[in-house]
Amino acid sequence: MNVSNLDIKLENNIRAASPDNTIDYWILADSRDYTNIPQDPKNPLSHEKVELGKNLFFETGIALDPQYEIGKETYSCSSCHIAESDFKPGRMQGIGDGGVGTGNRGESRFKSDVYPDAASLDVQGIRPLTVLNVAYSAKNTNWNGSFGSGNVNEGFEHRFSEDVDEGLSLNKLGFQGLETQLMEGFKLHRMKMNPDIADTLGYKPFFDAAFPDDPEDNRYSPKNVALAIAAYLRTINTTEAPFQKWLKGDKYAMTEQEKRGALLFFSKANCTACHAGPAFSDTRFFAVGVNNLDALPTFVDEPRARNKNFGRGFFTGIKEDLHKFKVPTLYNLTGTPFYFHGSSKRELRDVVEYFNKAIPENSDVPEEVIATNFKPLGLSSTEVDDITIFLGNALDDPNVTRYKPDSLPSGNCFPNNDPVSRQENGCIE
Repeated sequence: MNVSNLDIKLENNIRAASPDNTIDYWILADSRDYTNIPQDPKNPLSHEKVELGKNLFFETGIALDPQYEIGKETYSCSSCHIAESDFKPGRMQGIGDGGVGTGNRGESRFKSDVYPDAASLDVQGIRPLTVLNVAYSAKNTNWNGSFGSGNVNEGFEHRFSEDVDEGLSLNKLGFQGLETQLMEGFKLHRMKMNPDIADTLGYKPFFDAAFPDDPEDNRYSPKNVALAIAAYLRTINTTEAPFQKWLKGDKYAMTEQEKRGALLFFSKANCTACHAGPAFSDTRFFAVGVNNLDALPTFVDEPRARNKNFGRGFFTGIKEDLHKFKVPTLYNLTGTPFYFHGSSKRELRDVVEYFNKAIPENSDVPEEVIATNFKPLGLSSTEVDDITIFLGNALDDPNVTRYKPDSLPSGNCFPNNDPVSRQENGCIE
């Protein structure tokens, strides 16, 4: 295979940006490569556990604690992490309990008339992060990194308290962020699990296979639901993106423009100063002064939701951490037209231009907390185009729906099971 000068130059810059000076650093582990997928030592991966979690993530039958009876068994984890939308909400703000409809990509989910206000809905006060490639930033999760007992949260054990935010006391169990957040989320998102529910929905054999060493009294539990879903989520990596194929030797996987964009990404634009991990994510936090979700017409109206706007600082209690947010993955950015924690940008090119100009848009973010490396990049219009194409095309895995089950043990409709969604998805008997 012919290797062009552009390929050589790109490879040299990629090596220079790697902590171990290798190309392999940026290659994501295959979903079946349980040895190399980053995982919590307290929740080792197994095929049985992943399969259980894969089904439970989409299972609407465990949605048994809704605000109103009409919401019972109508939503799932995937209500707000739609596979067809790159495991993000298909709309500006996801709706679990209290939502009706799905559409093709979650874009037409709307509030049920039975639910009178935002407080009655299960919605987010901040744009949900995708769960793609989450294994590579799972030690501390959430936009503010508040979940996870170790890593960047070492020294903040005094903040593991419900007085700071409901559910943070679960950090005391010693799990990584992904596992801990899912334990908290099980209750937060109004779900239930016990032996009778597992039996009714057909999941008992799956729990038995996934957790054979657990006593039966503890086996069919919310905790094990969280551990199984965490195991599944750690396997959904964007390994079929063109850039991943290029890294593994297929030098025709990217176009010339995508390669030029990649070269700019790793050199002049210095994007890896923040997006430093294999998934271009990180467990560091930066303030870049973007607008919050409540600056848009959403269902957010409660103080707890608005506290999320303070980012890392709300968790740490440190003034200098205010408005700093976790670095998200850059893979599969185009599945939904919403960017940043507040969905304040609607086009990917506008995101690149925002960093190129480096002018904060949120006047409530003090200048002194803005990241020092948030400064003009000096990119030309053509160079902005090239980076945008690299991000939008070369980092896009077009087949992430392969991680979605064909059906569930319960036979329930998913990702949503309300009457409108059932009709849209052909689940009407």
